[in-house]
Amino acid sequence: MLSILAFLALQATTTEDLNEDACTSILVSAGASTDGSVFITYSADAPFMPKLLLHPGGEHAVEETTTIEGWEDDQVDGEIPQAPRTASVVGLMNEHQLALGETTTGGRKELRDPEGRLDYDALMWLTLQRATTAREAIDVIHELVHTYGYRSSGETISIADPQEAWMMEIIGKGPDRPGAVWVAARIPDGSISAHANHSRITTFPLDDPESWRYSPDVIDFAVEQGFYDPSSGTPFSYRDAYHPDLSLRTKRVCAARVWSVYRRVAPSQSFSPAFHRGDPAAEDYPLFIQPEEKLSYADVMGLMRDHYEGTQFDMTQGIDAGPFQSPVRFRGLTFEVDGQANCWERPISTQQAGFVMVAQCRSWLPDPVGGVYWFTPDDCYTSCFLPLYCGIQGLPPSYTTGDYSKFQWDSAWWVFNMVSNQTYDRWSRILPDVLAAQSESEGNFQKAIAELDAVAAERFAADPQGARELLTQFSVSAGEELFTRWQELATYLLTKHVDGYVRDDQGRPQGVGYPEEWLRRVVEERPGRFSLDEAGTIPYWR
Repeated sequence: MLSILAFLALQATTTEDLNEDACTSILVSAGASTDGSVFITYSADAPFMPKLLLHPGGEHAVEETTTIEGWEDDQVDGEIPQAPRTASVVGLMNEHQLALGETTTGGRKELRDPEGRLDYDALMWLTLQRATTAREAIDVIHELVHTYGYRSSGETISIADPQEAWMMEIIGKGPDRPGAVWVAARIPDGSISAHANHSRITTFPLDDPESWRYSPDVIDFAVEQGFYDPSSGTPFSYRDAYHPDLSLRTKRVCAARVWSVYRRVAPSQSFSPAFHRGDPAAEDYPLFIQPEEKLSYADVMGLMRDHYEGTQFDMTQGIDAGPFQSPVRFRGLTFEVDGQANCWERPISTQQAGFVMVAQCRSWLPDPVGGVYWFTPDDCYTSCFLPLYCGIQGLPPSYTTGDYSKFQWDSAWWVFNMVSNQTYDRWSRILPDVLAAQSESEGNFQKAIAELDAVAAERFAADPQGARELLTQFSVSAGEELFTRWQELATYLLTKHVDGYVRDDQGRPQGVGYPEEWLRRVVEERPGRFSLDEAGTIPYWR
C-alpha cells in the first residue's frame, strides 16, 4: 500500500502525467525468435479511438510540403517541407518493414518545450515516411527534432527492421532550446527487452557505435543544466540525469510490467518482485535478457495478454476480482478507504487500450511481403489480431471509421469494445466464448499467411505491383471477415448470456449462480443475513 503522502501526490498529477502509465512495449531480436523474425509490440492505452491510417508514399517535387499530423487524432499543426521520397506506411509500419512503437516516460518537466512543432506521434509518423532502416530512423528523429523542435515529454521509442531492434530514449531541452538529447541501444541478438512508461537506460558505453548511439551533447547538456557532475566519479546515467524520479508509484505501475515479461520468458531466473514493490535495496531489472525458449509471434502476442496470472499479484484472483474473476480494474489506479491509500495493480493487458499491435519483420522475404502488422482495436485479451502486410495499398473500411463519442455498428473499434465490455463484469462466464473465437480466427490467419507468403514472394519477383494487389486483397478481406465475425460474436454473447442466465445447447436459459468461494465470502461478511432454517424457509432476520 502507498503512504498517505504518496497518495496525495498521486491525486495531484495532471491528466498528462496519468497518461504516462499508458503504454507497454516489448522488443524481440531475430536471434530470440523461433523463425528469425524481429518483433516490437505496442499497446496504446488511452481513452481515444484509433483509426488505421495509410500513407501512400511516392516521389515529391522540391517545393512540396506536408502537414504535421500524428496518428492519434486528426489535428493538423502546420506544414513542413516534404521529403523527396516517402515510403508507404500502414499503421506504424512502413513498406521497408521499419516499425515504431513508444511509451511515455515523462522525465524532467522543465525540459518540455511547448513551442516545439513536433509531438511524439507526429515525429513517429514523419519518421516512418522518411526512413528505411532502424539506424536511419534514429538519424531522421535526430534531424527532425533539431530542425522543428520537440514538444512532448520524455519518450522511449521502440524501433525495428528485419535485421535488428533498437530502444531509443529521448527528451527535449526545454523552452527556447530546439532539439533533444537521446540515447539508443541495440537489443543484442538472442535477447529481448521491454519498457513501460519509465526510463530503462542508465549507464552505457561511449565507444560502441554498433550497439549504442547517442546525441553529441547528451552528457554536456546534463552537465550544463546541473543534472550530472563529472567530478563525482560516477559514470553518466541517462535515467539519473533526465528521469531522476524513480518513485514507488513508477515502480509499482511501470516496472511491474517489465518484471512480468521477464518472469514469463525466463522463469528459471526467478526475477524478484522486490524492485517493483519498492524495496530500496532491490536491483532494477536488466535492460536485456535472453529468453529460455525462443518466441513465436503467438508467444509475443501472449506476453501482451498478461494480468500477472500465476503470481501473487494475479488479478483474476481474490475479492477484488469479483464473483467472476475479472482482472479489470477501472481508473483511477489509486483509491482511499478510511484514510488509507491504496493502489490497484497495473497489468500489460488493460481495458483502456485504444489498440495493440505486434510488428513482425522478416528478413528472408521481400519487404512488402516480409512485414506483417498484427493489429487489434481495444484490449488484445478480449479481441483478435488482424494481419496486415506492410506492402498493402488499402485498408479494411471498418477499421478506418468511427467516432469516440457515439456507438457505430460499422466501426471495428466499437464492435470489439462491445464484445470486451460484455466480458469485463462476467469474465469467467463469457471469456471462454471470446477466446474460442479469438483462437480460431488467429489460427486461420496463421495458416493463410504461411500459404500466402510463398505465393506473394514469388509473384513479387516478376510483378511487384501484382504482389501488392494480392496482399491488399487478402488483408482487406481478412479484416472485413474478422469484423463480421466479431459482430456475430457480440450478438451471440448478448443472447447466450442474458439476464444472468446462460443458454444451453438447446437454447434454454439456465441459472448458473455464483462461484462457491465468492458465496462463502458473502456469508462470512454478513452472517445470518441469507441463511434458511431446516425447512428451507427464511427465518426471521435479526
